[in-house]
Amino acid sequence: MTGTAPTATLEGWARTPFSAGELVFDCFEKGSGPGVVLIPELPGITPEVLGLAEHLVDEGFTVVVPSPFGTPGKPQTPGYTLRAVARICVSAEFRAFAVNAHRPITVALRAVAAELAARTPGTGVGVIGMCFTGGFALAAAVDSTVLASVVSQPAAPFPLGRARQRDPGLSREELDRVAERASGEGFCALGLRFSDDANSPRPRFDALKARLGDAFEVIELDSSPGNPGGFSRRAHSVLTSEVREVPGHPALAARQRTVEFLRTRLSPS
Repeated sequence: MTGTAPTATLEGWARTPFSAGELVFDCFEKGSGPGVVLIPELPGITPEVLGLAEHLVDEGFTVVVPSPFGTPGKPQTPGYTLRAVARICVSAEFRAFAVNAHRPITVALRAVAAELAARTPGTGVGVIGMCFTGGFALAAAVDSTVLASVVSQPAAPFPLGRARQRDPGLSREELDRVAERASGEGFCALGLRFSDDANSPRPRFDALKARLGDAFEVIELDSSPGNPGGFSRRAHSVLTSEVREVPGHPALAARQRTVEFLRTRLSPS
């Protein structure tokens, strides 16, 4: 696979501190139109995450990117990522290894979504989570202000052992509420992963599909040996580092479907 992933900088993004209980972090905002909360993947708001954020802005959304970890705008390196993972592993806010877990950070992210929903067009917002934060997008949908969740390569809890591989990334009570909304309120979610991604295991998607049924659309990109997209078996970040802006590229098509999904769910009637 040739080329590089789309990137961007923090230029033009408005930075505002956000407080929810004891948690305080900065949020970055840009754009106009329906609201989307883009929760960064590990190690934080990298240039690739900002590349996705800018694309969403260009597609007509008001985008808010919370920064609960990492250094905004800092490029990803192996050392930087390891330090971010080490912090996550010991943080009670994230509960990196817990199964059937309510994660305190998701309460703050719901507050971010509710605040954005109150001042953007339509009746609610979308939330995108990626990598370790993938399941956070679904946990945020406990609240009715979240109309659509994008669950991209969810990696929490870290999938060590079969129980964690099957864990959907949110508590049983939270998933019950999301399933209730899917059956009674028309809530929908989109899930994305690479076929050979051990960090975002298929049993996790199977568990979500079993509870949400047709309300959970799954896109699985082929990363097996010799796959036509040229992805390595270590391919992980569907919407950021694996995207190439080349017509017909599978990750680009997944990004296009994500935009279409959000536009359909969030556009004011």
